[in-house]
Amino acid sequence: MTNRSKYQETYASWKSDPEAFWEACAKELDWFEPWSRAFDPEAAVYGQWFPDATCNTCHNAVDRHVQSGRADQLAIVHDSAMTGSKRSVTYAELQAEVEALAAVLKDRDVGKGDRVIIYMPMVLEAAVAMLACARLGAVHSVVFGGFAANELATRIEDCTPKAIISASCGLEPGRTVAYKPLLDAAIDMVEQKPGSCIVLQREQLVCELIEGRDLDYKTAVEAHKASGTKVPCTPVKATDPLYILYTSGTTGQPKGVVRDNGGHMVALHWTMNAIYGVDAGEVFWAASDVGWVVGHSYIVYAPLLKGCTSILFEGKPVGTPDAGTFWRVIDEHKVAALFTAPTAFRAIKKEDPSGSLIANYDISTLRTLFLAGERADPDTIEWAQEKLQVPVIDHWWQTETGWTIAGNPVGLGALPVKLGSPTVPMPGYDVQVLDDEGHPVPTGTLGNIVVRLPLPPSCLPTLWNADDRFKDAYLSEFPGYYKTADAGMMDEDGYLFIMSRTDDIINVAGHRLSTGGIEEAIAGHPAVAECAVVGVEDALKGQIPVGFLILSADVDRDTADIEKEVVQRVREVIGPVAAFKLAICVERLPKTRSGKILRGTMQKIADGAEWKMPATIDDPTVLSEISETLKARGIGSFAP
Repeated sequence: MTNRSKYQETYASWKSDPEAFWEACAKELDWFEPWSRAFDPEAAVYGQWFPDATCNTCHNAVDRHVQSGRADQLAIVHDSAMTGSKRSVTYAELQAEVEALAAVLKDRDVGKGDRVIIYMPMVLEAAVAMLACARLGAVHSVVFGGFAANELATRIEDCTPKAIISASCGLEPGRTVAYKPLLDAAIDMVEQKPGSCIVLQREQLVCELIEGRDLDYKTAVEAHKASGTKVPCTPVKATDPLYILYTSGTTGQPKGVVRDNGGHMVALHWTMNAIYGVDAGEVFWAASDVGWVVGHSYIVYAPLLKGCTSILFEGKPVGTPDAGTFWRVIDEHKVAALFTAPTAFRAIKKEDPSGSLIANYDISTLRTLFLAGERADPDTIEWAQEKLQVPVIDHWWQTETGWTIAGNPVGLGALPVKLGSPTVPMPGYDVQVLDDEGHPVPTGTLGNIVVRLPLPPSCLPTLWNADDRFKDAYLSEFPGYYKTADAGMMDEDGYLFIMSRTDDIINVAGHRLSTGGIEEAIAGHPAVAECAVVGVEDALKGQIPVGFLILSADVDRDTADIEKEVVQRVREVIGPVAAFKLAICVERLPKTRSGKILRGTMQKIADGAEWKMPATIDDPTVLSEISETLKARGIGSFAP
């Protein structure tokens, strides 16, 4: 490892005294009442950070900057490739917007501890809504805009919101998604109904409001802005919840990941410079959605806590209008660091393999590209490095942690990149690799990745109203550790390699293989833009791997030849042990709206097992295409 990085001394400093490390980070923020101790190991499920301190996240993300000289700096830039419009707000203007919406919520009897569901598209008002809740000490729960009514209903039932903030519609390439009918249907399904709905009317589709329950967002907010209503930030305990973010549960009942106020702002504020190398006043762009954890952490909270300018982008990496839209945004807004999912770059690479559209824009302000959310295959990283001429940094984290478990801390001095690895554990995370019995495995051996308790600040303290479920899901299988449910290995330099979800480890004739390793081999074929491997039941070997391939747009060859070459390549890279004989070219892969490939659902279809339409799926018709392809090729349960 390079001597230029402060990583090792920083990690050692955390490990020798975790409380002193996080206390030093916490002193850079404002507190109403400071803590008497940084951590109480006896509190809650596994302990609590800053247990007796009081604070307010909105104050630290907005008011603190207005008071300290950043009032006129841009806070958020909303760039909508869907409408061709742009809107920017300074920190002072953001404060006025947030305060006015907080006043509207207060009028509707929303206060400290009350829940508010935010069901919105990628508009500036979505971020304002999150901050307005934080200002009041209310607990927000953002539900991805356009989620099916029954999925929205389960979340309303679980967190019983006093109010819902929504919009008339969302915009997808080629279509307008009406939100109001979905919202109304969800409310009809639940017993405990919200007292009010605040609805942002978008000109692309105006909706009918229900008298007595629905309120027009703009009218209500403008009235409070005109009268100059003041709503001070409500002091809350550092351990009080800031938000609930639901992840799809395996039982069908969503899991409400809880994020607290104090530890969350301390860890996120530290990450902006230490991990991303970005300082106050610089432009940071997380190309995600506010409905996902990346949107919570790195569109809204972390950049604003640091005093950066954050880009909130409504569009897609391709098709709005073309594969050059990311470069346009970087050029126009002078983006210093971009954070997105590998799947976005695979989509761009598929449409513009030569990267010719980059030359149309000045992207010289871009210093670093960060990838997370799906495994970053070496081929995609190398393509991005070559085309963008900037470091491409993979890092690994989860909804549950809220920030990086393993990464390459650019602000501390970047470590050498090892393709296929998100690099090393960050301060706060004592990462171990264990076998199924809980014993450490040798270096370079595939195992269960776990984190020794306690988890650092900003990680989930529990699930909403479900401590026992939290313990069962994350803490019971490996006592004393948090189970990440990811499988991988650690090398002799302490670099982590995340190979797949533990669910995606396949057993081929007694050999445990990671689908990620096979995918890496496939992605190395020059014609392959993207791929997914699933294990399909086999009477002889237990499971056999099946590879689904998407080819680059400029490939003009017989697909049967490419499939044979891919099979041969896997035999050469992984070996005959993989028993890889089935590579299938497809037009599309089923994905969530955040770009994660739905491997589990594909596997169930191939095995002929019962499956449920995933709530987060981007386009349900892709699954029928996969089913037809498997049927035509006679694979798995479709075998003759």
